[in-house]
Formats: sequence, C-alpha cells, structure tokens
Amino acid sequence: MEHFFTCPYCWERISMILDPEEETSDYIEDCEVCCRPIELFFRFSGDRLVSFEARKMEGI
Repeated sequence: MEHFFTCPYCWERISMILDPEEETSDYIEDCEVCCRPIELFFRFSGDRLVSFEARKMEGI
C-alpha cells in the first residue's frame, strides 16, 4: 500500500510502500529528498492503516 506523508524536516511530500502484513511497525528511514532520518510508526488492522506517525529523530 502506498502512503504519502510530509517529511518533518524539509516538509516535502514523500511516499513509501507499507506492508499491511506487518500489523505494527516502527523503524527509521531517510527522507528521499533531504536524506535526514525519520522515525516511522504505523499500525494496520487487517488491510486498513489505522495510525501513522513520522517524527524527527531526537538529537539530530
């Protein structure tokens, strides 16, 4: 599933592919525009995305 969100650093709209089979996930991925690390948290219920959060890394 493609999901669009805004980078918390450069405010560019970027997209990523989320796998609904991962019910809950949290990891770090670099912004494809500014290359800064973003903490990503998301949760699915079945095939439905029920929460998504993209945060700046603390101390960076």
